[in-house]
Amino acid sequence: MDSGFDLDLQTVEEEIENGDDDHEQSDRRIVLGELDGTTDECEWFEVIDRGNVLVLAIEGELPELAADLAPRVKERGGSLIHFREFLIVTPADVSVDTDRL
Repeated sequence: MDSGFDLDLQTVEEEIENGDDDHEQSDRRIVLGELDGTTDECEWFEVIDRGNVLVLAIEGELPELAADLAPRVKERGGSLIHFREFLIVTPADVSVDTDRL
């Protein structure tokens, strides 16, 4: 007896797995904070490593404050952009358009 539909469990499983990727990307955010030396750079790096964008108000000397964070972000293909009094830090798959500056 034919039930009228064909259930392909492997395809269903693949769609569920791919759906999780879409869900993870939809959880991405822009995280605001202060770059003042009080937060461990590992904490900021973890935010970027999860695919989020950081917008940090710079409270001090940028070269000193970003000395440990910048190389780690760049090694992973991310970018750091100093814009006015902020440092914008993005993961590798997010680009910042600076054409209008």
